[in-house]
Amino acid sequence: MATKGRMFRGCTTALATPFTENGIDEAALRKSVDWQIGQGTPTLSPVGTTGESPTLSHDEHERVIALVVEQSAGRAKIMAGTGSNSTAEAVRLTKFASKAGADAALLVAPYYNRPTQEGLYAHFAKIAESVDIPLVLYNIPGRTGRNVEPETIERLSRSARIIAVKEASGSLDQVSEIIGRTDLTVLSGDDSLTLPMLAVGAEGVVSVAANLIPRDVAAMIDAFDRGEIDQARKRHAKLFPLCRDLLGIAPNPIPLKAALALLGRGNGLLRLPLTPLDERGRATLAASLKRYGLDPNEAL
Repeated sequence: MATKGRMFRGCTTALATPFTENGIDEAALRKSVDWQIGQGTPTLSPVGTTGESPTLSHDEHERVIALVVEQSAGRAKIMAGTGSNSTAEAVRLTKFASKAGADAALLVAPYYNRPTQEGLYAHFAKIAESVDIPLVLYNIPGRTGRNVEPETIERLSRSARIIAVKEASGSLDQVSEIIGRTDLTVLSGDDSLTLPMLAVGAEGVVSVAANLIPRDVAAMIDAFDRGEIDQARKRHAKLFPLCRDLLGIAPNPIPLKAALALLGRGNGLLRLPLTPLDERGRATLAASLKRYGLDPNEAL
């Protein structure tokens, strides 16, 4: 079955948002965009969970989207995070992303209020009928408290606006069912599961690890697409321990921000209620980076 949303196949980087003590570090964000494009990253996804969207003000959220679109200047596609647990707020943010020039919007499922499947359908359907930009659903039940079931995703896939789904349920059965039921492009939402998901029909990843090693994430996907399965497995085996630590030592993006700081690519600042890694976590992460072949530049 031909799929919608193939423009977003491959590696999308879930961009971290750099901070100063007083707000968004715009210079660092521009530098991050340029670095990603220089690494060959085809798609950038600002202000998702990795971008700490829950702690950005509405003005900051919009500013990050506009800045990333402006700085990319057409050199990469932009999949802007515009989800909310308020349907009206998600509509407003998605309209802003469209006006700012984003290529698509990434819509996390409503969190905390735990809607029914009918409520989830109505939420996404309302956004789809209200905007003129391609939409990517984002299912991450571990964060939202509610799984978007394959039957609901199938119903939503009938909308011309909804073109893809970022799947982070951790279930290959669910991924397989979505692929069998819909013509959506399925993207991995878990770096460590990207290769297994490719094996059952996914077409890419929205990657946290790509903040550090976008070329390596893309190379694994490319090897799989060329049919070089042994090479893809070898790349997965190298990526897996680092991906596990980036997403397992502490909630994302705490380890990622620490890794960027260790590599001299950020100050590590987070916003409460997220707090920095403790000494043990930093040591574990630094060791993981070294094993991968990255060189932390801070003394532990």
